[in-house]
Amino acid sequence: MKNTKYFVYIVECSDGSLYTGYTTNIKRRLLEHNYSFKKGAKYTRSRRPVKLKYSEELTTMSDAMRREYQIKKMSRASKLILIENNV
Repeated sequence: MKNTKYFVYIVECSDGSLYTGYTTNIKRRLLEHNYSFKKGAKYTRSRRPVKLKYSEELTTMSDAMRREYQIKKMSRASKLILIENNV
């Protein structure tokens, strides 16, 4: 059985907004957010470049999706605290 790792991440867009997502490959996903016109999230396409501010590794897709949802429900201030405490 394959040991896939999942990551929840927060990127900061060029307009200062924060975008949260999950992936199995952060490097690839950042390239997609910054350069792809088909695979990057629609939200980030008009807010390039994006910079990785936070990432968290999880063991299952279900855990990653659950954590992404938790973070998306957080206030901006709470997300900034999460980012700051992760450094």
